Amino acid sequence: STAAASRDEGARWPPSPGEPVGGGRGRAGHARSRNYVSESDVCKLESVPLDFGDYHPLKPITVTESKTKKMSRKGSTSSTSSSSSSSMMDPLSSVLDGTDPLSLFAAAADPVITTATMDNTRKKRDKDDSSAVGSDFEPWSSKRGEILARYTTTEKLSIVSGKATTTGSAVSEKVRTRLEELDDLEEGSQKELLNLTQQDYMNRIEELNQSLKDAWSSDQKVKALKIVIQCSKLLSDTTVIQFYPSKFVLITDILDTFGKLVYERILSMCMDNRVSLSDNFSPESVNDTAKETCLNWFFKIASIRELIPRFYVEAAILKCNKFLSKTGISECLPRLTSMIRGIGDPLVAVYARAYLCRVLLTEMMERCKKLGNNALLLNSVMSAFRAEFIAARSMDFIGMIKECDESGFPKHLLFRSLGLNLALADPPENDRLQILNEAWKVITKLKNPQDYINCAEVWVEYTCRHFKKREVNTVLADIIKHMTPDRAFEDAYPQLQSIIQKVITYIYDFSLLFSVEKFLPFLDMFQKENVRVEVCKCIMESFIKHQQESTKDPVILNALLHICKTMHDSVNALTLEDEKRMLAALINGFIKMVSFGRDFEQQLSFYVEARSMFCNLEPVLVQLIHACVAFCFITIPSLSSIFTRLNLYLHSGQVALANQCLSQADAFFKAAVSLVPEVPKTISIDGKMRPSDAFLLEFLCNFFSTLLVVPDHPEQGVLFLVRGLLNVIQDYTWEDNSDDKVRIYTNVLHLLSAMTQETYIYHVDKVDSNDTLYGGDSKFLAEINKLCETVIAQILDHLKTLGKEETLKRQSQLALYLFNTILAHGDLRNNKLNQLSVNLWNLAQKHGFADTKTMVKTLEYIRRRSKQPEMSHFADLALRLPLQSRT
Repeated sequence: STAAASRDEGARWPPSPGEPVGGGRGRAGHARSRNYVSESDVCKLESVPLDFGDYHPLKPITVTESKTKKMSRKGSTSSTSSSSSSSMMDPLSSVLDGTDPLSLFAAAADPVITTATMDNTRKKRDKDDSSAVGSDFEPWSSKRGEILARYTTTEKLSIVSGKATTTGSAVSEKVRTRLEELDDLEEGSQKELLNLTQQDYMNRIEELNQSLKDAWSSDQKVKALKIVIQCSKLLSDTTVIQFYPSKFVLITDILDTFGKLVYERILSMCMDNRVSLSDNFSPESVNDTAKETCLNWFFKIASIRELIPRFYVEAAILKCNKFLSKTGISECLPRLTSMIRGIGDPLVAVYARAYLCRVLLTEMMERCKKLGNNALLLNSVMSAFRAEFIAARSMDFIGMIKECDESGFPKHLLFRSLGLNLALADPPENDRLQILNEAWKVITKLKNPQDYINCAEVWVEYTCRHFKKREVNTVLADIIKHMTPDRAFEDAYPQLQSIIQKVITYIYDFSLLFSVEKFLPFLDMFQKENVRVEVCKCIMESFIKHQQESTKDPVILNALLHICKTMHDSVNALTLEDEKRMLAALINGFIKMVSFGRDFEQQLSFYVEARSMFCNLEPVLVQLIHACVAFCFITIPSLSSIFTRLNLYLHSGQVALANQCLSQADAFFKAAVSLVPEVPKTISIDGKMRPSDAFLLEFLCNFFSTLLVVPDHPEQGVLFLVRGLLNVIQDYTWEDNSDDKVRIYTNVLHLLSAMTQETYIYHVDKVDSNDTLYGGDSKFLAEINKLCETVIAQILDHLKTLGKEETLKRQSQLALYLFNTILAHGDLRNNKLNQLSVNLWNLAQKHGFADTKTMVKTLEYIRRRSKQPEMSHFADLALRLPLQSRT
């Protein structure tokens, strides 16, 4: 019926082929002959050869280095030499001949060599502070930055500040005993600063830190101690609790500074003949003066009456015990630990313990190992320390876990904490299998399903990260065995989802993944629909992300078809459009990756199966239509969007044409022609009603461009598709204030002009278009000229209807549009066509609506064209085209 309709419609156009066009206008359909190749060459940009010489943007830059060498005062004062280097140099430092004047100045100001030696020793000792726990131990410097950035506040803060003291008060200080000075600090020589912002507070702390250094450098050791005591007291205030971690960092910075100053002071007193102590010195090598000074500091601190400053200041100089006794630190730890029990505020107490661990962690660990119930501490260590630190000592931690008393803290939680670290960092390669075996021995014996799955979830990632499918399959089988009884999996969907995510993260070769025997049975545990759909989405996202090549593997296809069917079947009337769009995109991604090569029967069979499976998702049907022309006629009419249908008919026809399926292409194009009358005046776009004219105009222009290369059917007559489409356009009900119909007719003139050329501007490979079929036959050209005449007559009749005052601007625009069309495509050596173009030019300017700049540029273009070969007649035309001002 479609073909019959097209034949009937084609017979009607032109409506009156024998009647003169536009009342004696004559035969105006004369297209100019085109040479597309030469026109393209003329339009190309002129190429200008460039001479770069030796320059190339990727060539290394050569820098000339000039060196000035100082000579003796006699004779010439300097000589200059130049050298070239291909490496990038700093021009400022190159003239210094490798020397830094500031560094030289600093070196000259410090002639004592032993001081430099001490500086190097001090730096070395700072590095050695972490050597006891390994180089992979996270340094405090990186941790403190994170704490300061994370724990901030906008609340107002307060700080207790001591009275300012100056160097001039040194005489009165000598009168009092040092103990009295400390008492004075504690008994009222203080003032409280209120309503400080966080930045003000931090600035004040920094001032105290600098005051400490200044007091120490000016030999006011008691004043330095006062500052440290004052700062330590601030740690008892937890008023602004969210800022306390940052306050702890700021205050302990001051304590660390004080501890280093005291330690280095005593160390400097141990120097013998300008030679410092070795790294592993013994107390016997420390002289009596240094020991006495060290004891003096501990006595001073012991006399501090308040608990918190006494604890913190002693902990700050704890390392100084090395000068007194080999076991000094170990002996002090129990006493300091007991002191913390006297701190009433639990937050203050826990941070005090943290500081104690910070200033010598190794001794604390050794002490805790000797205790029986150390599982809680071990778990805290594995939770807080860097994963690399834990992973490197995995077997040591497993040994400690085995020795733990399970009554206080379950071992499976310890193995979970260890597994979390091993998911982030790799243990030694030789230990990996033993680590898995030791952990799984404990995990598989767990009777409580929740305890079991919480541990198994963590260790699945370790297994996938370091082992192959056999071990992964064993772990999945064990999980199924534990979680299936009593449908325990229903309470563990988050953990099971996490396990699937980890498996597909590490095994993204889907042929390998689906060869894991227990993978699909594992998916069967997801019985709740929304959870099952989420899992299927994760799998499909991984497939689309990692599958680089198309596949026809039956194992992959069957498994993914089942997964996609699960997603599709979840769609119902309540499903949101965004969710439908996401599901359709995932299914389409899968369909695009399926290819059976030249086995078209198998490919078609897959598409047919997919069409039956995914009928509720329109974007999937659109994808299948693009993928398979064979059943487009069955599926396209079922789509709701009319422009989607029109474009799919056009695209399907183009695909059929590209594959030399000419009869199928004709059928698609006829179906598109018959659908145009059904286009409504308005369509819904993003929930809003919009006029459809612009979309129809765009579609018809694309359609006419395709029709240029479509060969005529031997039984349908000349240009049967073009005539049929023109009939539909003529009968379509256009808006009264719309000129789109005339714009389409004007674009049809472009098509008809292109059809008269000896060789068309483009072709479809292996398809003979009408330029080959007709070979410039005069009857064929006569038919085209008739169509041109009729189209121009229709346009001119419409221009007449626009003679009213309110439509004069539209008349001007359309007249100029038709003028430009004739200028580009018409043979203006024809007198009638030449006169028509002059009339259109005058009509465009007649009522003052033409844009003067546009008219001037158009006239300049005509004059330039007149200088080209075979275009001399444009000069006469230019003389007949006057420019009229709006006035």
